[in-house]
Amino acid sequence: MTATSPAPSNPYAVLAAAIVLPASGHVILGVPVRGLQFLFFMVILAWVTAKIAPPDASFVGRHAGGFLIYALSILDAYKIARIRTATWVHTMRRQSDSAGSETERHT
Repeated sequence: MTATSPAPSNPYAVLAAAIVLPASGHVILGVPVRGLQFLFFMVILAWVTAKIAPPDASFVGRHAGGFLIYALSILDAYKIARIRTATWVHTMRRQSDSAGSETERHT
């Protein structure tokens, strides 16, 4: 009998966490360093665009670089969660198929 791996985090829960709090989706997935890297680049690019943007630009316009990295971090966390879930589902199906075929051969 093979040991089954635990189910990965729900991709929608990771997506919601990543939207609410930057880098929290990566922390849930177990890759906090990647989340920290995204946070670092969010702050850096927000600061750079604030220095480059014209004074009459909106808040979002002044910090567009940070918002861009924020959006990319949300997509990245969701993508990692979806890939892990799809891989887990595929592995579980493969194990259940092989377990079922072994019992059929022995009967």
